[in-house]
Amino acid sequence: MPLTAKRSEVVSAIGSLARLLHRRLEDSLAVAPEYLCNFHLFPGSRLIPHPSRLIPSCTISAMKAAVISQQGTPVAPNIKLIDWPDPTAGAGEVVVKTEASALNHLDLWLGRGLPGLDFDYPRITGCDGCGIVESVGQGVDESWIGKRVILNAAVPQEEPTLAGITPAPADIRMIGEHDPGTLAEKFAAPVNNVVAVGDVDPIEAAAFGLTHLTAWRMLVSRAKLQCGQTILITGIGGGVALAALNIAKHFGCTTIVTSRHQSKLDQAAKLGATHGIFDIGEDWSRDVRSLTAKQGVNICVDSIGKSIHMSCIKSLARGGVFVTCGCTTGPGATTDLARMFWNQCSIIGSTMGDMDEFRQVVSLFVSGAIKPVVDSVHDATDATKAFARLESEEQFGKVVIRWS
Repeated sequence: MPLTAKRSEVVSAIGSLARLLHRRLEDSLAVAPEYLCNFHLFPGSRLIPHPSRLIPSCTISAMKAAVISQQGTPVAPNIKLIDWPDPTAGAGEVVVKTEASALNHLDLWLGRGLPGLDFDYPRITGCDGCGIVESVGQGVDESWIGKRVILNAAVPQEEPTLAGITPAPADIRMIGEHDPGTLAEKFAAPVNNVVAVGDVDPIEAAAFGLTHLTAWRMLVSRAKLQCGQTILITGIGGGVALAALNIAKHFGCTTIVTSRHQSKLDQAAKLGATHGIFDIGEDWSRDVRSLTAKQGVNICVDSIGKSIHMSCIKSLARGGVFVTCGCTTGPGATTDLARMFWNQCSIIGSTMGDMDEFRQVVSLFVSGAIKPVVDSVHDATDATKAFARLESEEQFGKVVIRWS
């Protein structure tokens, strides 16, 4: 190229070379393309790889990961166990060698696709995990290395403070949704989002985190749960519903649970549920009223949504609280505003929880006061079966994948 070549021509030539090198690396390494070198033009026109993407001697240390290979329904057939580059600990982060990780409905939604969101595949999901800290990033004390930790996948996001505008509560970024998750032999997370749990069962620890944090915020932080109240919990058998049952029992509450499966009601009774209502697809609020001397319940915990919303609202006592963390049957529910204002009831939304709440509820697990319900445990090589179990909606408790 002549020495008088324009800068645009130089950049174009370098870009072509970068793409050629990228293709050669991609051809020679069986890893996801996004983990290959990103080339940056630095002063002096030297072509060098971005430090965070550097591949020493063109080799990558690989781990096994259970990835969603492509979007589709059902999700289970698209789960593949493949090699994936090891995570590295950035500033303020730890890398955890995974002992166990647990599935949530979010994993299914990410596999099926969410309206308005464009995800790349293959991707590592997983918002629940327990393991041993293997390495730490800049600014993290090395005393974390070797500690067994449990993850809170909700990472708070700082937003700029604007003049004259009252700041809103922090938004969250989810490990396992927005960033690679726990369904792998290793995962990275901010050190501020893990809690040391000592000598606990890692299977139970993995099954505990997200659902009990969600239920704790719903009941304790948002609905202001009091000892001895009457609590309605819909869809017993799901992770959040069973976590809510655990917490309500811990507070000495009377509990009413619903399910479309008699077997799940029977299992809930063995766990200490006070009453069970068999949901046949009709309004069951009269059953709730009959169980409460026509008073209704103080709190209704729901994540089902549209199909049962009116039954939930009609089951509330005066001053009662309906608290929701999801809507698996759809968001477009019809409510009864007259009932809500006349009886001075509340409708409250709740999502995940912060680290103060996480430490509070995890302390109950570590002390042995509360234990999660585990439906089944699958080796990583059977991750497809784990997803199929969750997708069947027959599970009672958490579906866990064992990594070590």
